[in-house]
Parts: sequence; structure tokens; C-alpha cells
Amino acid sequence: MQMTRFFRLLLMAVLLLAIPVSSFAGVFVSVTVAPPVLPVYTQPVCPGNGYIWTPGYWAWGGAGGYYWVPGTWVLAPQPGFLWTPGYWGSGGGVYIWHPGYWGPHVGFYGGVNYGFGYVGVGFFGGEWRGGTFYYNRSVTNVNVTNIHIYNKTVINNVTVNRVSYNGGAGGINARPTLEEQRAMNERHVPPTGLQVQHEHTASTNREMLASVNHGRPAVAATARPGEFRGRGAVAPHAAGAPPRPENRPQPQQATNRNVPRPQNSARPTEHSAPAQGRNVERHGNARGESVQRPAAYRYENNRPQANGNASHAQNSRMQARESAPRPQHESASRPQQEEKGHEQKDR
Repeated sequence: MQMTRFFRLLLMAVLLLAIPVSSFAGVFVSVTVAPPVLPVYTQPVCPGNGYIWTPGYWAWGGAGGYYWVPGTWVLAPQPGFLWTPGYWGSGGGVYIWHPGYWGPHVGFYGGVNYGFGYVGVGFFGGEWRGGTFYYNRSVTNVNVTNIHIYNKTVINNVTVNRVSYNGGAGGINARPTLEEQRAMNERHVPPTGLQVQHEHTASTNREMLASVNHGRPAVAATARPGEFRGRGAVAPHAAGAPPRPENRPQPQQATNRNVPRPQNSARPTEHSAPAQGRNVERHGNARGESVQRPAAYRYENNRPQANGNASHAQNSRMQARESAPRPQHESASRPQQEEKGHEQKDR
């Protein structure tokens, strides 16, 4: 009798492993193998207004084992809703998947640091203001010219690591806060159809299997759901590359400034006083670097004058430059030549 029951349970386990299950479906997913660590990657640029970042995660694919579902930008199902990521929780020697959902507040997601505003507790990548979503550019990769933004520094008090599950040996030790418990009891909306299709596409891609990519999938993130090819597909960082804090994108540098950027020099005295402006320009030319002369002149004119004589000498040099004869442009000299020709003809 016990042997018969054992074989029945074994048969059921084999059948469950042979059938790929969706991490979004109302199916109880329990496995005995811990998910791999989270890959490190750069967030794609937000494609437009109303898109919410949904971080990547490891899903279970039955006999194939874990496969990576790339992070992607998804349109919220309705204004005011935020995404609570799914997470793996360990207990009793097994790992259970808790699917993600949409709701007015972010609930508990295991304390997993997914990055880009999901630091383990809450969400700091943006916020709804009325019917418009404002993006926090300090933790999200956005194009500042066509969407609403603000800048708020995120102080992360959660230990930064790449562990992808809560509880158990080596897992994250985190429990829901009172706010997260309230959010868990609110009305939730299941993942959108594009999210479900996005996960299904990843499950059919052999390159996403952890047994094949060894924790480094070919595509770690996409600009839109299902875009596993092209410019919107982002590969993970190279093995051994130091991850950026919070997977934070580098701020865009202004390229239309007239003031030259300070050079990294072993002699900081070159930039310690305005009086060294000419020396900085001369050293810069010796290194073969381009120097913007209009900025250098403006920088020189803003120097404090040592005394009245120096100011008088400088003004004299400027007047001498202005009084020096300038070559006439060709177009300006033609009328004079034509008038001279007419005068000779009249004579």
C-alpha cells in the first residue's frame, strides 16, 4: 500500500515537471532547487509616458528548469496602478513562487533587490500625480525631453546583493511591513496580456534557460514586452564586471556647454586659482587636447585685477587690437573698385 502511494506521488511529480507552468497563472509552483542569482544589466530607455518598469526574474519551466524572463517596460493597466514584482520564497525545503500583480500600492516582494527603484521595500522609480506618471531620473533610465520627471536620491538601507529568493538557507531575511500587508489586501489586477506573452516567449527561447546560459541570459532586459531582438534588447554585464549601485543608469552629460570640462591632472594647483587660466590652456595644448578659446578668454577676463596699472595695460592692449587695420572682405571691396573704374572712364 505504501509502495503504491509512493509511485503515485512520484508519477504526479514527474507530470508536473514535464509541464511548463506560467509564473502568472493561479498554479501552485513549488520546486526543490533554489533559483540562480539575478544577472546585472542596464535598464533600457523608457519608451514613453505611462510605462512602468517590471524587473526581470527567474521562472520555472518544468523539465527545463529555471529560465530568465527579461525585465521590460509595460503600460500600466490603468492610471494610479503600480507593479508589485513576484518573488520566490523558501520554506520547508522547497521554493514557492509568489506571482506579481498590479495595484494602487506596492506590496511585499520578498525583500529582493531588483534594482531600478525596487530596492527590496517599496518602489522609488516614480509616482503617480493625478493621471500622470512622473519618473525619478536618479534610478530610472528616461529620456528627459518627452516625459515628466523629477530627481530624488534613493537611500538604500537594504543589503545590496543578487539573491533572488526570500527565506531558507542563503535567502533574504525580510518580512512584510504594515504598509505592505495593507497593500497585499487591496484589490489587485493580474498581469496584462503582453506580460503573459512576454513570459511565454522567454520560456520558448533556449538561450534563456539557466542550464544553458549558466545565469547569464542572452537578453537580460527589453524596451517593450516581447522585443528579444534589436536595439531594445539589452545583454547582461560581462562576468566579473562590477555592478553599478542600484543598476542605476549614468546621468546624461550636457554636450552644448561652452565651458571646458576640468581635466584629470596630477597637479591640482593648475585649477586652484583663476590666475592660472593661461597656464591651463598651454598645458592642455601640450597634451594634444582641444581648448575652447572663447571660454578661455572669458575665463581670463573674469580674473580679479592685481592693481590699476595692470588693468590699464590690459585695456591698452585691447584698444591696440581693435585699432589694428582689418583686411577688407572681397564682397566689400568690389564697389570701391567699380567706382574707381567709373571715375577713370569719366576723365
